[in-house]
Amino acid sequence: MRTNRLLWAAAGVVVVLLLAGVGVVVALRGGTDEPDPVAAPSATPSVPPTSASPAPPPGADITGPLDLLIVGVDTRTTIPDWQPHADAVMLLHVDADLQQGYLYSLPRDLRVEVPAFAKNGYAGGRRKLTEAMSEGAKVRGTDKPNVAQGYELLAKTVSRYTGIKEFDAGAVLTFAGLSRLTDALGGVTLKIDQKVVSQHRRPDGKLRPLRSGGGGYVGPQATYLPGTRKLVGWQAIDYARQRYTAGGDYTRQRHQRQLIKALLAQAEDAGLATDQAKLQAVLAALGDTLVFSGERTPIEYAYALRGLTPGKLTLVGLPGAGVYNGGYIGEQLTATGRGFLRAVAAGKPAPYLAEQPELISK
Repeated sequence: MRTNRLLWAAAGVVVVLLLAGVGVVVALRGGTDEPDPVAAPSATPSVPPTSASPAPPPGADITGPLDLLIVGVDTRTTIPDWQPHADAVMLLHVDADLQQGYLYSLPRDLRVEVPAFAKNGYAGGRRKLTEAMSEGAKVRGTDKPNVAQGYELLAKTVSRYTGIKEFDAGAVLTFAGLSRLTDALGGVTLKIDQKVVSQHRRPDGKLRPLRSGGGGYVGPQATYLPGTRKLVGWQAIDYARQRYTAGGDYTRQRHQRQLIKALLAQAEDAGLATDQAKLQAVLAALGDTLVFSGERTPIEYAYALRGLTPGKLTLVGLPGAGVYNGGYIGEQLTATGRGFLRAVAAGKPAPYLAEQPELISK
């Protein structure tokens, strides 16, 4: 079902039981801030006829298939004129019956055609996917970025590359919002599949200082060893954002998908799929990282996707390789990876994965 609203929210992984936004959520539809009308109470309460059927729960009319876009953004708020980059680009396809989902990633450095963007005069061109966000976020006459505008150009770019005509909803995730969400859930249990050493955090969670004169960070590093471990918010985000490790950005993509699935499991264990009071409490814990308006609320998506349990979410890794032209200029997917994108656009991911089971990751 395609909605006609612009959603801003921060609590994506949990609210739609995988998406609705951590940090800032942006769906691709226009919207309003007007609240739903509330009927005035009758002076003489009446008893409804016994044959009357109860109203369906909000979100019961949402139908599939759905395609959702999740973006992790590097905002670097300490740098005044820094334009946000899309450090993580994940997509979720949900089947028509809303019972099975496929979560997959596109490399941040994927070489793509970024379309022209009239809102700020960007002429378009062949760039890295991460730069579609930063180019779209630029606002004429100011150095202050517009993240929603950046998301719009990124979504157009991803749509053109994948063949998905439009996204039902999307999320821009910030590190602070996702960390706060993880802590609101009581942490998250992750199966760490390889040793990861942090570039950004010390073992106590504090930021590592930059080396004098540039060239990286200094000081002790947080280290994540293989095994099943319970992580607090800053640890979960730190682990999932590291790409200077064995496997590079493709490993980071896998770890980000694993974190999404683990948060979904945590939300399920907490009963958020069926307890709106608990869900609202988690949203409230996000404080000023949550802004929402729109006809279709995160609660409605949560109800619609209540059957999308962790066991029904398939993680898919798309293989790729570096592109060189006198030096490294980005990444490109293999023919097998591009074939999966075509299968999703055609609504047939399951048959494709049956033929290419090596794409399924854990």
